[in-house]
Order: sequence, then structure tokens, then C-alpha cells
Amino acid sequence: MNALRSFEAAARHLSFTKAGLELRVSQAAVSQQVRILEDSLGAKLFRRVPRGLALTDEGEALLPAISDAFSRINQVLDRFENGRMREMLTVGTVGTFASGWLLQRLGDFGRLHPHIDVRVFANNNRVDLVGEGLDYAIRFGDGAWHGTNAERLVDALFTPMCAPAVGKRLSSPLDLHREVLLRSYRPGEWARWFEAANCEQPRMTGPIFDSSVSLAHAAAQGGGVALLPVALFADDVSRKRLMCPYDTQVYLGSYWLTSLKSKRVSPAMQAFRDWLLAESKKGRRRNA
Repeated sequence: MNALRSFEAAARHLSFTKAGLELRVSQAAVSQQVRILEDSLGAKLFRRVPRGLALTDEGEALLPAISDAFSRINQVLDRFENGRMREMLTVGTVGTFASGWLLQRLGDFGRLHPHIDVRVFANNNRVDLVGEGLDYAIRFGDGAWHGTNAERLVDALFTPMCAPAVGKRLSSPLDLHREVLLRSYRPGEWARWFEAANCEQPRMTGPIFDSSVSLAHAAAQGGGVALLPVALFADDVSRKRLMCPYDTQVYLGSYWLTSLKSKRVSPAMQAFRDWLLAESKKGRRRNA
């Protein structure tokens, strides 16, 4: 190990002296360790040049493998804290759920499980658990995704939302025929709301967005009326950035915690699942 570390440092600096300073040993000690490695391999790893050292072809081939190995070792060692290894958890989630529900609660999980580092990646519901290296993905839909476990977190009841200035001119669903209706990339959502409201749907010509977060932002800026999940934009309503001009709500799907059936459940995954399901049950009890 000493020989490998001496070689890696000397190859990185192209100097036995600088490698010795980094490793806190003498230049002669580094040179001796490199010679031990060369004797073991039966090959020269450095050659002398006028301005110092240069790697031989054999040294060039060895350096990337040694550097990568030491990097991996250091990454694992860095995860130890107070006699326990820190665990990593990677979660992908639709941006709406992240901003409207998860992020405001994630601090509680961190306090309960300080040894788990959670990485959160937002997406627009299009996700590849394998390709993106995710432990979990929080998705919106009906819970039917091939090859995955899916556990329901939050039901999504949708209703029109808009800026308060726009809401002042809305008293009946028919008034929406005169407004710009902002649309999701998922087709048919407005049709289902108008059906629930017993009102004919107008011709849909408003812009289409790939996330409810973008829809909400456009609506709050007065750009139109958006169909949004009530539970995830309650903060915007309480802060009067958005308002709900109608009582009619329609169920369009739920948010689900999903994972690959083939993936081994780590202790960090189990802790996050148990906490997330408990939090979602609290929310359903409050809304019951």
C-alpha cells in the first residue's frame, strides 16, 4: 500500500520531492517505495527527463487505476462518522411534490436519521430508476408502473387556481370560457373537471406546461387559470399568491413512492420509506 501511494503521489506531481512533502516523508523514502513497486512489477514506471520525471508507458497505464482505487477508498472512509458509516439515499420526485410537500418535511427526516444523506432530484414524472441510479422515485399517476413497487402517498384533488385579481371576475364555471386555461401535458384533465362541475368545456387553446410548478407560477403571474392539486399548493393559497374560485374538485391521480422490485432494500431505504408513509398517513388523517 505504501508503494502504491508513493507511486500515485509521485506520478501526480511528477516529482519525488513534492510527493514526499504531501506524504510527509523524505524524497528518498518515496524513491525507495517506487523502486519496491517497480521491482515487484518487473517494469520501470518513471524515466528521468531534464526537468524532472516522466511516466513510462507502464506508468501511464497504471496511474488511472491506482488513482481511481484511492478515490473510491477515500469516499468510503469519508462516510464514517462517530463509529458509523453514513448512508446515501437517492430520490427522484416530481417537482410539484418536492416543492409542495416533501421539502418542508425533509428536515424532520434528517433530524431523525442524521447518518443518512438524502439526494433529491426533481423531474417532470418521466423517470428511469435504473438509468438515473435512483433508490426511489415519487411519481404521479395510477400506481401502475411495470416492474416497480408502488405505495400511495397523497391523493391529488384538482381544482382551478388563479391569481386573486383574476379570481375577482370568476363566479361560475361558465366564466372560465372567457379566460386563458393553462394546460398540463397530460391531456383530458380540464375535461374531467368541467364534467364534475356540470359545465360544457370551452375550446382549449392555452399554453401547455410540463409541470404543475410551472403552471402555478404562470397562474400566480396572472397568465391564466391552472388546474392544480389543492394539497400541494395550500401554501400559495394561504400567502394569497393563488386562490381557488370554485369548490368543485376532481380526483386525477395520486403521488406514489416507487422502487424497482429487483432492488435490494437498504437500511436507508427502509428508514425513508417508513418515515414517508407515516408522514403521508398523518396528512390523510388531518384531511379526513
